[in-house]
Amino acid sequence: MKVRNQTTNKVNVITLGCSKNIVDSEVLMGQLQANDFDVTHEAEKSDANIVIINTCGFIDNAKQESIDTILRYADEKEAGRLDKLYVTGCLSQRYKDELEVEIPQVDAYFGTLELPQMLKVLNADYKHELIGERLITTPKHYAYFKIAEGCNRPCSFCAIPLMRGKHVDRKIEDLVKEAKRLASMGTKELILIAQDLTYYGLEAYGERKLADLLRNLSDVNGIDWIRLQYAYPSQFPLDALDVMAERGNICKYLDMPLQHGSDAMLKSMRRGITKRRTIELVDTIRQRVPGIALRTTLIAGHPGETEKDFQEMYDFVEQTRFERLGIFTYSHEENTHSHTLVDDVPAELKQERADAIMELQQGISMELNEARVGQTYKVLFDRKESGHFVGRTEFDSPEVDNEVLVAVEKDTFVRLGDFANVKIDSASDFDLYGHLV
Repeated sequence: MKVRNQTTNKVNVITLGCSKNIVDSEVLMGQLQANDFDVTHEAEKSDANIVIINTCGFIDNAKQESIDTILRYADEKEAGRLDKLYVTGCLSQRYKDELEVEIPQVDAYFGTLELPQMLKVLNADYKHELIGERLITTPKHYAYFKIAEGCNRPCSFCAIPLMRGKHVDRKIEDLVKEAKRLASMGTKELILIAQDLTYYGLEAYGERKLADLLRNLSDVNGIDWIRLQYAYPSQFPLDALDVMAERGNICKYLDMPLQHGSDAMLKSMRRGITKRRTIELVDTIRQRVPGIALRTTLIAGHPGETEKDFQEMYDFVEQTRFERLGIFTYSHEENTHSHTLVDDVPAELKQERADAIMELQQGISMELNEARVGQTYKVLFDRKESGHFVGRTEFDSPEVDNEVLVAVEKDTFVRLGDFANVKIDSASDFDLYGHLV
């Protein structure tokens, strides 16, 4: 093995998976920096002597990406280009024993809630006074904002409770303090995330408190947009809708994964809600927050899904006309209730059904986007690309939703992270095009 001379205490953190993992990595990086480590995030060319991989273990594709990444850096270590390799996150939480046997080049594996233990192995102190502080890895004008950890829902297909544990709330006063700190650093948009936003408050306060949290965060100076992701439909706290409608800095946007449109599948998935109640909830949301953009995700090919079930989901999407929609093919996950069922929908059929839903949604999205032509919207610019400023309206979350493209002109003075009014000139199925006004 080659041995190289290298600066000690230089760490490259690699983040895989969802926005909740991004926040975990940012907290880790904040702790490392406070312990005088030199920290980079996903650096392509790094002279770091330590790599920490924050893994995802949600579905098969994510697990494979995590394993491939671990193996790549294990090879780096074997070749002497790396001194230490650590793995944390959901995959490590779920498969630690197997991973230790299969990939022994890793110096240590840690679960999702073992940050203090990881820091101890790195000869670093866990600094309690830094709780709520982190190094932002997103563009500084927006930040993912985790309000709770874990999940108490019994969804049959989902392994998240196995990896993240029971639902635990963060206190309102701590969240407000963190929001103020982010605002002082230039953050304009908070994207609220949790495994289930709508459960917020039950663990810490004994009652749902999402509406109270929104009011408190809305009062923070400098926060222009507050966006809600990962709401659960069953027992939805309707008082949160009133706050959304009242407060101008709470985006008219809600990400609420519904998973299916068939009663048989919703029951098998243990979603705690029927198709009729789902439709009623969607209607209520749209009535109480006029103009809201609803985003949902669905699953194609859950065990037992018949052509009739799929057709019901297809019709549900066609009739409901979600502004934003994504769909996964079912992944047969160990130790979930659905794993006790026969995975009886062939992979090819799962994909065909998912493709059919997305083709339907493409047409819906095109029609809804065309209806925005001629309208003027407040746009937050995220990046510059191929002669265009690329941004989003309040109806769109970064990375997963529509974008607005504005041609860069010579005398244009717009900085990334700025808001500007944009008149929409044309539309495609998943993007809008306009000019500054």
